[in-house]
Amino acid sequence: QVQLVESGGGLVQAGGSLRLSCAASGSIFSNAPMGWYRQAPGKQRELVATFTTGGSTRYADSVKGRFTISRDNAKNTVYLQMNSLKPEDTAVYYCNAIVGRVYWGQGTQVTVSS
Repeated sequence: QVQLVESGGGLVQAGGSLRLSCAASGSIFSNAPMGWYRQAPGKQRELVATFTTGGSTRYADSVKGRFTISRDNAKNTVYLQMNSLKPEDTAVYYCNAIVGRVYWGQGTQVTVSS
């Protein structure tokens, strides 16, 4: 069983920055694919950034150059550094891990005001 707890969301002005954290507990491995997704009102959940099975990273085109995913395996934590935020980044951000099956966190709200 894996538990994921996100934190770090909030309200920020356009152009600002936020850092999201996802702390994983339970049976998780250092090379487990973990990443971030987001869901805006009325839209489908979409990939933001993720570590793949091989340890490489993948980003949505809309966030390339602005967001950076990183992980601290000693702390079982994945981070999402978000810079140059735009109003269209407003969404609930979810942490995701694949350990036998897909696990999701409860989500954290990110609101970017114009």
